[in-house]
Amino acid sequence: MSNNKSTYRVIISGGGTGGHIYPAIAIANELKHRNPATEILFVGALGRMEMEKVPKVGYKIIGLPIAGIQRRFTLKNLLVPFKLLKSLFMARQIVKDFKPDLAIGVGGYASGPLLKAAIRLGVPAMLQEQNSFAGLTNKLLASDVKKICVAYEGMEAFFPKEKIQLTGNPVRKDISAISVSREEALQSFGLDATKKTVLVIGGSLGARTINNSMKLVVGELELKGYQVLWQTGAFYYNELKALGTAAICVRDFIYEMDKAYAAADVVVSRAGALSVSELCLVAKPSILVPSPNVAEDHQTKNAMALVNKNAAVLVKDIDADSQLKETLLNLLGDENKQQELAQNIKQLAKPNATDSIVDEAIAIMSK
Repeated sequence: MSNNKSTYRVIISGGGTGGHIYPAIAIANELKHRNPATEILFVGALGRMEMEKVPKVGYKIIGLPIAGIQRRFTLKNLLVPFKLLKSLFMARQIVKDFKPDLAIGVGGYASGPLLKAAIRLGVPAMLQEQNSFAGLTNKLLASDVKKICVAYEGMEAFFPKEKIQLTGNPVRKDISAISVSREEALQSFGLDATKKTVLVIGGSLGARTINNSMKLVVGELELKGYQVLWQTGAFYYNELKALGTAAICVRDFIYEMDKAYAAADVVVSRAGALSVSELCLVAKPSILVPSPNVAEDHQTKNAMALVNKNAAVLVKDIDADSQLKETLLNLLGDENKQQELAQNIKQLAKPNATDSIVDEAIAIMSK
């Protein structure tokens, strides 16, 4: 490949959850922003979230039939090796047809076969690892890629040190540069600008534990003069919408996250990699309730990276029913603690993550 090449072809692969998909889209957008002629193809897993989310923002995606092993024994597990072989065969054909200059893996099932195929066909590859505890696919690919962009320190525990670049996680542009005022934001949700506001977010699908724990506390919050902006997730919305009042705004999903963060004084959240990166950028005092239902309990590890720097408060999922109420009321009543958490979490923000990752990608392609 010549050094003076002006347009590039890039495959971005991975997905499964919003935490993998949104960084992938942010990287694609920045590549296109730098050079609109860049051609981008996404490769995902059939039946997963990326197959719907990626075309919505205007990119082409091809789905592989790959699936993960179920933790309990089911007959579906017997199909996994066949799906893997078929995915490897398809991935090889996709790479041959598209002829990419670079393959980028963002974690999730599909990135395994695609990057394996690309590397075997001599295409340079790089990884983006969102979590503080590396995913299995990225660990398996690490030795064969050129660069690994990470969001946390200490990742040499999983990856070859010389390949690691600490970039942070890509975050949507509207969140990295919030332009709306607190007053405007609160008004858009029909809330009162004179009251302290709690933002509750449980990830894109909602979180049973957070929702159940909030049920026990919203009444008292309202009595004490606070208000709540509560994203329940679609699955829990019908059960919880009746709790809505003038001071309790209940939504199944919040699309205007920039406004939600602008409105918030204190945040209660899961500790997915993307949520944590956003909280660092918006510098909000936060109570993190990590989901225990994720691979290698990586959300707890993400949360601890903040807690160890006095940049967030942790409530374990198992303790949320008994402890979230007291923890939240204590934090709302302690201005000094709120300021301390906000200052410390801001130190961990990486506002130029997307730029840094795309710089690495272009450096690899222009070699």
